[in-house]
Order: sequence, then structure tokens, then C-alpha cells
Amino acid sequence: MDPEIAPEDLPRVGANAIRALAMDAVQKAQSGHPGLPMGMADVATVLWSRYLHHNPRNPRWLDRDRFILSAGHGSMLLYALLHLTGYDLPMEELQAFRQLNSKTPGHPEFGHTAGVEATTGPLGQGISNAVGLALAERWMAARFNRPGHEIIDHYTYVIASDGDMQEGISHEACSLAGHLGLGRLIVFYDDNGISIDGKTELSFSEDVVARFAAYGWHTQRVDGHDQSAIGAAIDAARAVADKPSIIACKTVIGYGAPNRAGTSKAHGEPLGDDEVAGARKALGWSWPPFEVPAPVLAYWREAVERGAAAEADWNERLTAYAKAHGDEAVELRRIIAGQPAEGWREPLDALWVKWKSDPPDLATRSASGQVLDAIGMAHTDLIGGSADLTPSNNTRVAAYEDIAPGSFGGKYVRYGIREHGMGGILNGMALHGGIVPYSGTFATFSDYMRPAIRLAALTGLQVIYVFTHDSIGLGQDGPTHQPVEHYAALRAIPNLSVFRPGDARETLECWRAALERRDGPSALLLTRQKLPGQPCDSPDSTNRGGYVLAEPPNGLNLQALLLATGSEVQLAMAAREILAEQKIGARVVSLPCWESFDAQPQSYRDQVLPPQVTCRVAVEAGVTLGWERYLGLNGVMIGMRGYGGSAPFEQLYEHFGITADAVVQAVKKYLD
Repeated sequence: MDPEIAPEDLPRVGANAIRALAMDAVQKAQSGHPGLPMGMADVATVLWSRYLHHNPRNPRWLDRDRFILSAGHGSMLLYALLHLTGYDLPMEELQAFRQLNSKTPGHPEFGHTAGVEATTGPLGQGISNAVGLALAERWMAARFNRPGHEIIDHYTYVIASDGDMQEGISHEACSLAGHLGLGRLIVFYDDNGISIDGKTELSFSEDVVARFAAYGWHTQRVDGHDQSAIGAAIDAARAVADKPSIIACKTVIGYGAPNRAGTSKAHGEPLGDDEVAGARKALGWSWPPFEVPAPVLAYWREAVERGAAAEADWNERLTAYAKAHGDEAVELRRIIAGQPAEGWREPLDALWVKWKSDPPDLATRSASGQVLDAIGMAHTDLIGGSADLTPSNNTRVAAYEDIAPGSFGGKYVRYGIREHGMGGILNGMALHGGIVPYSGTFATFSDYMRPAIRLAALTGLQVIYVFTHDSIGLGQDGPTHQPVEHYAALRAIPNLSVFRPGDARETLECWRAALERRDGPSALLLTRQKLPGQPCDSPDSTNRGGYVLAEPPNGLNLQALLLATGSEVQLAMAAREILAEQKIGARVVSLPCWESFDAQPQSYRDQVLPPQVTCRVAVEAGVTLGWERYLGLNGVMIGMRGYGGSAPFEQLYEHFGITADAVVQAVKKYLD
């Protein structure tokens, strides 16, 4: 029989339920991080039981508050909360913590576990996602709210650790959040002073609260184990409408553990049977492992009824909104249903027809800008931006207004020189729903964004990256700015579609493919230099990732395959003409997206690259890694063997031997 628990004690005992479940799951798995869940249990209890608007029976309710556990190593805090508040996460899943195919992996994964709002674990990413979520909420509110109809009205809450504060991405994202004044973003900083190596003072002595004040945030300090003080701090934070808030919660890591509390031993390893028993005694928790007493579970499960009532009230308000603003309600219901935006294909089709009849000579970055100008306003969910390279990236649609401090109705974000933070923010906007974000920077700076790109791919988010200045073709800025290994590095990321179009028409089709793709991110690698337009009759050839651009001319028999991407397609086309003059028949294959081509049926791939034609030469102004999959053991790759140089791009191509003549000589040598 459960002992009597006074109603006023339920919040305290409810927090201890989190601690007990975290200890038990980590102990059973013999792996995990019990310290953070035990230290932040009081903060989480106050937030989830008194403030968080969510519906455990409908985790995707659009106007729910978002909760991000940026310190994803403390995942048992979130899993305990989801189980206790009635999400579809039964106790059996907590008992299977960190086991194969369980819903409780070592770090939270969006789309894998109901109620998880972001894939977190790499420190700094979650808090940066939260900036994107908060920005998305303000943009959606500006888009849909009308006087008397505040239909978008929710908060983004974050638990972040010392590690999150130390990672550079958090500096970038939180600086922008303060600049924009994202008042519905509230961060709880778990200020426990401990990391894996020991006390954080070994390497970290800054005043985090002062730093955030300098960013323009509203700041507070609080005892993270005083639930009354925590509630008062949340009230104060919610009262500030024009600034994001950080609440530094002074906590004890592993709170309740008799010997390991307050030490690095509580951070990332099981406490051990004796320490768990001691913690149970210290906390007054007398129940067996994985058992929550009925009164405590009932206290937590009140969230189910509260959540259902909150969503029901919102649905009533949505009905009233639809009566007053029918067109906006249709769009909002489309977003709720998870359906993509419509209306952008027609202007894209019109531009394709224009370019088919008169292929323009354009840098692909310029072609991309024209595509965006054509569709930017027609695609209602599109939001753009650049890391302080707008004129170079051509990412700003002429009709777009900027998103600015206190003004969120525009469609363009000035991210500043914050590529990594930009990547995390883009993921947050995509996670929110109702937004397809894209951004721009130089291709070489994709390295700064790589962790966020990887998480977008892992999570399956529709994010579009515009990477311009994509090769040695950018010329005189020199090797520091010339990406040579970046094509291979980006192609190595699973579930990232990497597009390198060879002319304006291919650029248009790559944009179409990126906008159609909803289960992962896309990267467009675009040139600074002009490229000649190539003839093509098929509007969907690029969608297959690779296609026959040109057959041998003059009825010549097929003897060689010339493969190329991007700015080197023109070299393959020129080599084809030279070879034809020497009675050698060559087919040019454009491969703008390897990922799409590799996904085609084998019959199609063999049609484009006939297995019997073994004379194969590829040309691309990057490192040669990866091309062997198309060239075979005997094919020839003409590319970069090292870094670039500082000179006009024409001289660089000649200097590094990336020329039509080099392609011709490689074919002739093979055939001889």
C-alpha cells in the first residue's frame, strides 16, 4: 500500500519520481547520465506541471509550447517527463533505455520518440534550435494573428548545460536572439559547476549571466531546488515580451546521491547499487525500481486532461478565426495537416520555358537569385537569409522585407557572420512547422555549419543551403576561400542531397527538387563565374540526378563517357566537340546530384552509363574522392590533387590542368 502523500508534498515527491526513474534506467542500462536529471528535476517539475502548454495525446498540436532539452545527455529527464505526463512512452521503454530499437535512445531523437521536439546531444545545437523555434513562432504569429485572434501564441523553453554555454554555436545563436528580441524564448541554465573533467572552473570562469545581459537578454539567478523561487522566476520571464530570458539555476548535479552529488562522478556513469540505495534513502523514495506510486502518477497525469482542454480551447478559437479570416485559416489548416505550400510551381515552370528557348549565360548563383525572385513570394512558407553575404549569395528576393528587432513579418533573416549558429537556427525553424528555411554562405564555410547540417540530415529536416563560390572558379580570393574537398565532404553526409548544377536551367531544376524534397536537407553548390547555357528538352532530367546531356555528334559510335558536374560540364561539352573532330564519339553525362542518381533503378543508371563502355573520364574542380563509383578501376578523374591558388579563374583552371584538352588527352590515352 502506498504511504500517504500530502497534496502539498506532491511537487517535491513528483520531482523525486524523475530522479528515481533516471537512476533506475541508467543503472539498468549500465550506461547514461543520471546527474542532470537529478539536478534539474525541480526545475522540470515546476515547468511541466504549472506552465508548459502541451497535449500528451497530440504531441504535434501546432500551438503547443516547445520544450528543448539542449543538454541531451540528460535524456532520462525528458523520458521520465514524457512517461509521467502520459505520452506514448510506457515504463517498458524506460526499462529499455539505450537498448536497440527502444524509444529511449541515449540522446533524444526527433521523430523517434513522441514528445521529443529536437534531436539533441551535440552540445549547443539544442539551444540554437530553440532560437529558430522561437523565431518561427514570432514569424507565424505575424503571418496569421489578427486583432482579437491570437491564434499563434506559444513559448519555447530550454534546459541547457555548462557545455551548451561553452560551445561556440550557442554564442552565435543567442547573440542573434538578443538582437531580435525573441521574448518567448526562456532558457534554464543548469549552473551546477561540473563537467566531465571535474569542476568547470578548470577551463570556464566567465559570468554567463553577464554575457547574456550583454546580448540583450533578460537575466535572473535562482536556487534550482527551490520550486517556489523557480515559479516566480518563470513568471518574471514571461512578463518580459521584448527580450529572451535566461534563468541561471544553481543546482547540485546528482542531487540526493550521498557520495557522488556535486561531483563529476554523477555526470556520465551509473551511480552504482549502493549509491542508488543511499539516494533513495536521502530522498525518502521507498518504492522499488521503475515503480511510481499511484498518487504521484495521478499528479503527473493531470497533464493529459489539461492538455486536451488547452487544445480544445484552441480549436474553438481556430473556428472563430476561420469565420473571421477564411483565407488565412485555409493556409493555417494546410500547415496543421502537414501539407506543402502550393502556387510556386507555375512561375518556376514559366521561367523554365523561357530558359529552354533561350538558354542564358549566367553564373549559377545569379540563376539561383532569378529563381528565387520568381518563386519567393509565391511560396508562402519560404524564409531566406544569409551569413552577411547577401549580395554574393543572391539569396534575398527583391520583394522580401527583413525580419528585424520587434518586427517579424518579413521573410529574410540577416544572420550576421554566424554560420554555425545560422545552421542551428535553420533546423529550429524547420522543426517548428509551417516554414521552409534556406540560407546562404560561401561553400568553403559549409565546414562551419557541418554539425548542424549533419543533424538536419539525421533528423530529416527540409532545409536548403545555398553555397556559392563553389570552386577554384572564384579566382583571386585564393585557396583559403576555394573549396576543393567540400563536394566530397558534403556528399559523405547521409540523407543530404548535394546539387551542383551546370547552368541556369539545371539550377532551376535543382531548386525544384530541393523544394519538392521534404524528408531531408539539400545543398546547392553554385558558381561565381558565368557558365554557358546548355540545350536540354526534358524539364525533369535533373530530378534523376544524372542524365545524358549530349550524345556523340555526327552519327559517331559511342566510345567514351564524359562525366561532369557544375562549371565543368562546359569542359566536357567542349571536349566532346574536339573528340568528334577526331572521329571519336563521346557522350556527355551531367551528374548534378549523385544522391538522386544513385537512388534510380539500375536499369536507368545502366542506360545513362552503359557498363560496356569502359572509357570513362570525369572532370570536376574538386578532390577526386568518390568518383570511382562511376569510373570503375580504369577510369580517369581530372580534378584537384591539392589546394587552389590566387589568380584569375581562367589561369587557375589552366594551371591545375582542368581543361577540355586534358579530357581529350585522357580519352585518347585510354583508347590507345
